[in-house]
Amino acid sequence: MPLRDQTDPNRIKPILATITTLNRPPVARCRLLSSGLGSSHMLKTFDDLSGSKACLGCGCCMDACPILMRDPKRRLLTEARTSLALETLVGDDCDRCGNCALACPQVDPTIKHYLVGTLLAEGMAELLAKASTDETYILDLILSY
Repeated sequence: MPLRDQTDPNRIKPILATITTLNRPPVARCRLLSSGLGSSHMLKTFDDLSGSKACLGCGCCMDACPILMRDPKRRLLTEARTSLALETLVGDDCDRCGNCALACPQVDPTIKHYLVGTLLAEGMAELLAKASTDETYILDLILSY
């Protein structure tokens, strides 16, 4: 669980805007901008991880990535389940959907809310623009038969 005092996304809005425009998975950068693990974390470790912003290696970001869902062969390239492995496997093919950051337990909920309000809203606008073209409509008609 993140710390009680979480990062205010309005304070780091220019940095978040830059991160969300990159064609790379944003999870690692959003995690580093977050507050880190709180003292109530449930990990079974002997070390005190309070405040740690390190990747837990849980693989939630990889499980949420639509690129890896569409191309499961990429997952076979490594056994690692970290945000660095995700960036390596996805590279510049990132859809910029933000699912990886939303799935990460280390990213502050405040930053997740910001991502939902920006990335997902932009993505929906792009989908609506694509759906309003005749080409997409004809393709939908063909696929429906």
